[in-house]
Amino acid sequence: MSAKNINGPRGKKPASAATNLIAGGTAGMIEALVCHPLDTIKVRMQLSRRARAPGMKRRGFLTTGKEIIRKETPLALYKGLGAVMTGIVPKMAIRFTSYEWYKQLLADKETGAVSGRSTFFGKSLDPIKALDAHNPTSAGLSAGVTEAVAVVTPMEVIKIRLQAQYHSMADPLDIPKYRNAAHALYTVLREEGFGAIYRGVALTALRQGTNQAVNFTAYSEFKSLLQQWQPAYHNKELPSYQTMMIGLVSGAMGPLSNAPIDTIKTRLQRSPAKEGETAISRVRAIARDMFRQEGFHAFYKGITPRIMRVAPGQAVTFTVYEYIKGKLENSNVAIVGGTFEE
Repeated sequence: MSAKNINGPRGKKPASAATNLIAGGTAGMIEALVCHPLDTIKVRMQLSRRARAPGMKRRGFLTTGKEIIRKETPLALYKGLGAVMTGIVPKMAIRFTSYEWYKQLLADKETGAVSGRSTFFGKSLDPIKALDAHNPTSAGLSAGVTEAVAVVTPMEVIKIRLQAQYHSMADPLDIPKYRNAAHALYTVLREEGFGAIYRGVALTALRQGTNQAVNFTAYSEFKSLLQQWQPAYHNKELPSYQTMMIGLVSGAMGPLSNAPIDTIKTRLQRSPAKEGETAISRVRAIARDMFRQEGFHAFYKGITPRIMRVAPGQAVTFTVYEYIKGKLENSNVAIVGGTFEE
């Protein structure tokens, strides 16, 4: 991924869509296997209501993890992994492919340059003028919304339903409502209808959009700075350890920008909708009840494991993506991308 230009290193053509699909999908699979336990702890912390009971202390990150392992076995940390693995490969493939495509649309037509000087929508708050701002933030925002609608929302609904179940995976008699990702999807569709798997889609799109806007912009800026400071890498890809470090830092910035959105979304997607209740009214009710009963800090529940999940996850993702993409581009195997190239 070129930091500030749609062209590849040393003036090479942009990577094909197929290359981005393969590299992004592989990166997503490895990231899920490494970081999923942290996501399970984050979800349990966000769903916890211990602060409502008098004299009950909130559980921290380590305590929550220990309780899951003690009561439900270590395998419980991987609850919902099936749903994640099913969705994360296409999610990451869509993320990187759409990001590069949007970046091409927003790039300067003559130089191919992509500027990162402006905020979420570009130099102007006018969305139309923003498209002329040539910045990676707009491309990241668009990529985040695209992945949220295409893959992330249904995956998150199923994942959260599985992670929210308190049952021991070592006890065969302790049978949960949802046995696995496929059974959870079938049950939700049968009992609640197709719309249930898109519950919270607006909040998910907002979370993913802001996440990727911050993430890709920070990553592009850090990468550009490192390439400027190191003349040897001015027109080359950075070493893997540097890619991992800037991926770690940029990955931590997204959760800090939208933690309340993520917490409300998790509670919204956990349970079925009530009769006659709109999505907006549910979001308002959840936010109001959280503030009244648990205080302002409730909106930031799970922020520690979320950062610990997302930041290393992005470090792994960017490192694996850049590595696989580089190998594919330098190999003798033809990766055909059709007429579409970023």
